[in-house]
Amino acid sequence: MRDEKFFLHPTHEWQRRYEALRASFVDRLPAKVVGDKFGYTPSYVNLLRHQFAHEKFDFSEPVPEGKTRRRKVDAVTRNKICSWREHRLSAGEIAQLLSEDGIEISVRTVERILAEEGYPKLPRRTRLKIGLTVQGAKVPETSQSISMSKWDNRKHECQDAGIFIFAPFIQQLGIPQIVQKAGLPGSKMIPALSYFLSFLAVKLVGTERYAHMGEHAFDSGIGLFAGLNVLPKCTAMSTYSYGLDSPELLRLQSTFVKQVNKLGLIDKNVINLDFHTIPHFGEESVLQKHWAGARNKRMKGALTLFAQDASSKLILYTAADIQKNEADDQVLSFLEYWQGIQRRVQSTFVFDSKFTTYSNLSALNQKGIKFITLRRRGKKLIQNVSQLKPWKRINIPHAKRKFPNPLVHESSIEIKDYEGSLRQLIMRGNGHEKPVFIISNDFDSPLELVAGNYSRRWRVENAISEAVKFFNLNALSSPILVKVHFDVIMTMIADTLYSMLAKNLRGFEDCDAPKIYRHFVKGKGKIVAKDGNLSVIFPKRAHNPILRAVPWHRMPSVLSWLDDANLELVFS
Repeated sequence: MRDEKFFLHPTHEWQRRYEALRASFVDRLPAKVVGDKFGYTPSYVNLLRHQFAHEKFDFSEPVPEGKTRRRKVDAVTRNKICSWREHRLSAGEIAQLLSEDGIEISVRTVERILAEEGYPKLPRRTRLKIGLTVQGAKVPETSQSISMSKWDNRKHECQDAGIFIFAPFIQQLGIPQIVQKAGLPGSKMIPALSYFLSFLAVKLVGTERYAHMGEHAFDSGIGLFAGLNVLPKCTAMSTYSYGLDSPELLRLQSTFVKQVNKLGLIDKNVINLDFHTIPHFGEESVLQKHWAGARNKRMKGALTLFAQDASSKLILYTAADIQKNEADDQVLSFLEYWQGIQRRVQSTFVFDSKFTTYSNLSALNQKGIKFITLRRRGKKLIQNVSQLKPWKRINIPHAKRKFPNPLVHESSIEIKDYEGSLRQLIMRGNGHEKPVFIISNDFDSPLELVAGNYSRRWRVENAISEAVKFFNLNALSSPILVKVHFDVIMTMIADTLYSMLAKNLRGFEDCDAPKIYRHFVKGKGKIVAKDGNLSVIFPKRAHNPILRAVPWHRMPSVLSWLDDANLELVFS
């Protein structure tokens, strides 16, 4: 028997729409309030209003009972679908991404949601984008290693030809040897180095997720970069990364950084350390909640650690398997790692006040490690600042610094859980409402240097921000921390390659990866293979003169993973 609940809690879709429109038109409730009440997004409520006002539908013929009910889709999933469509993903691609997040939903349902939200169908894509090459041949079903003899006398239009610009730097870094020393696995069809270069290629061209590798599946040119006929499918890539273990990743990271150190790419005097939470939005996530500064809240995700060379801004160390109870001791774990890179550590570690404990600061001091951090300031400390004398005005040189001349009061202090004395610098007039309390065990360096080294700690935050934006560090679809760590290491390597390229581009030496990609890497090119030579010919572009000025002749040109083919970069 029906009662008032029939009207208060509508179950049929046609009735929900009716009540939603009644609430909007008659009760004059905002679209958000209506959406929250009936399970719609505000945009869908506005669409209903528009369709009703223009007589696009009525309620004279409701859906008969007994027919198959449409699947209900919650607001969170609906928002995800809309967000991915904004990135021009098809319904099939969206359904696949939802499946990775633990949400099983059909392609037809995705199409229905997109239609309800007012999104038109994507324009018909070209043959290239539906999996056909320029020659009209179908993309190979499986990836496999390829020899240059199969490419001889072939020409190919590559959609991401700029990726070959990194090949000399890959050889310079000794990536083939690094992969071998790390002991990364391969398969019968795909060697370890080709798997590695496939992951690296996706990072270098700014692909948002490994699930989006289908965007490159049609391009045998980018496959050739990895030594394959075509890049592996996303399933193969995911399976590979799941199969890696922590010892392999640690070997990969340390071997790579040792080579970076050997080439003299890092200064090592000052190292910035910082945590970053990579959020995970899967409904069945088992990850712990950590503070996410960018979102200003605690949320489930992988807590990662970054160590950055302050001078070169290169990432030196990453960790992605950190639990809450392990976070305070990560500075000691990094020290152990860093001692394996260079026998005698003379670096100064810089980090914020919540990075570790005072007892760990004491442990660093006993090991002879200099550090600069912030003191946790209480109400009493701040109240006593006005009574302190004397104050000294210093200069912290930096082109973008708004307050380069703060006032500083210097003293020696003792704090609980720290054995011995600490040097304290209190800074005012630096753009912050409250004074900053810098503490360090470095009593010898000028106070301008100590204050400046901490002030430049923002560089590691900028590096993380860049990794999030361009290398898509926050596009985490897996709760498996080993897989996350591998992704972070690949980000570190890709970032290093971009830095090496930038240092050779006159006028762009200090530019970030997105800008370098936009001006020099992004774009088509023609690949020509003949007699063991591989020519990559780039069309006429405004920045080609800068690329021609790079001393390519001083860099490795032999591609060891492609039968020692000789690489020639031609900038029209």
